Amino acid sequence: KEEPINIKSVEINIAKDIVIYDEPIAFPWGKSSCKTYQCSQCDKAFSQNSHLISHQRTHTGEKPYQCSQCDKTFSLKHELIQHQTTHTGEKPYQCSQCDKTFLRKSHLISYQRTHTGEKPYQCSQCDKTFSKKSNFRSHQRTYTGENPYQCSQCDKSFSQNGYLISHNRTHTGEKPYQCSQCDKAFSHKPGLIQHQRTHTSEKPYQCSQCDKAFAQNGHLISHQRT
Repeated sequence: KEEPINIKSVEINIAKDIVIYDEPIAFPWGKSSCKTYQCSQCDKAFSQNSHLISHQRTHTGEKPYQCSQCDKTFSLKHELIQHQTTHTGEKPYQCSQCDKTFLRKSHLISYQRTHTGEKPYQCSQCDKTFSKKSNFRSHQRTYTGENPYQCSQCDKSFSQNGYLISHNRTHTGEKPYQCSQCDKAFSHKPGLIQHQRTHTSEKPYQCSQCDKAFAQNGHLISHQRT
């Protein structure tokens, strides 16, 4: 088997376009892991020019891929293709263990861990493991104190996007959680769950010192202080 021929530096002038390789490269008949396309804005490098062009949009904010059904635009073509399935309702990724289907392959892979019990994301600060990368990242913020999700209406910020979405309802007044037994609605799901116990009489919070039970954890805490 012939070894790949490496070249330290070469300049190719084709139609006045000059491509300069400053690092060793290998000819096509040999494998090479060289990343010859360097981003001018950061230290990232890529093995293909198309990958560099896609990456550069993270700096420029360019979103050339326009959805024909709505006004959303995307920086990557595969993001547009995935988005378009929200209009068609198509969920092409089928779980092999059950009948659930998913819009994105990454969602299917994450879901399949509910069958396998796999938790590949290990915290380096403690022994906790996670099946979802998003949950792992959220957990890490308990150590770093990072709150990357900033409210556009006030100065509050949050460690998880879900917390920001819930907080935004204090500004908009939105109450998406509707009780099926009456006309009350709530901005947060825990509020609905607590309210529903007024209909079911469920009291899941049991005092460990006596036989009293409560519908809300706050009521149990108040009772235990007496």
